[in-house]
Amino acid sequence: MPGIRVKEGEPFEKALRRFTKTCEKSGIMADIRKHQHFEKPSAKRKRKLNAAKRKNMKRMLQQGT
Repeated sequence: MPGIRVKEGEPFEKALRRFTKTCEKSGIMADIRKHQHFEKPSAKRKRKLNAAKRKNMKRMLQQGT
């Protein structure tokens, strides 16, 4: 878990904003959203297959131009 050092005289709100930004950069927030609800294994496979198809199509389009 990322941590921050609160500077001398720094307001709490500003320190909290810095902490949330470091959490977002490290991918913790995305991981929490991903694990918020259970996803069936078949749905996970389907999502990954669709993502791979999109990535492949994007790569093919970039090579064509």
